[in-house]
Amino acid sequence: MKTNFFSLINQIEFTGNLNISIQKATDNNWIVSVLLLNSQCGDEAKNRIPPLNLRGTSEDLDNGFFENITQPIQSASYLMVNMDSFMVQLEEAKKHSAMEKQNADKEKKAKDERDKKYRDAMKKAEELENDSKFKDAWSALPKASDYPEYSKEILEKQEIYEKEFAPNLFTS
Repeated sequence: MKTNFFSLINQIEFTGNLNISIQKATDNNWIVSVLLLNSQCGDEAKNRIPPLNLRGTSEDLDNGFFENITQPIQSASYLMVNMDSFMVQLEEAKKHSAMEKQNADKEKKAKDERDKKYRDAMKKAEELENDSKFKDAWSALPKASDYPEYSKEILEKQEIYEKEFAPNLFTS
């Protein structure tokens, strides 16, 4: 027996996976459920698209199956592709929006201010170190907990200053 089922499926333009479920309802009647899934679509609204359910005898389905599924499958595919495209464009627009740029500028400015405070504190500590005021230099250092990205440098400086103003009596 020769059929043209897959040739006819091939003529339907869609993107994704076409799931077809066939169930015998009664002696002569069938229920065919057709669902299009598109895993590339990032919009969760795609999950609200219901399957297309057809009922009929084998003769009814032989004669009208493809005529009844072609347009709904193409519409669902078009919708999911456009949803995904919309989501991508929305993210792109968000990146270029004035508000996003403004937030990025604020974050950069805050980081620059924070880095300036760190550099100023380190400079002050070095000036006090040059004047041999190690205790004051230790106090002038920024807190390692406030600047975790510089904690190694801060702790090394603290150790150097501590050796000068509070030497260990148990080592030579």
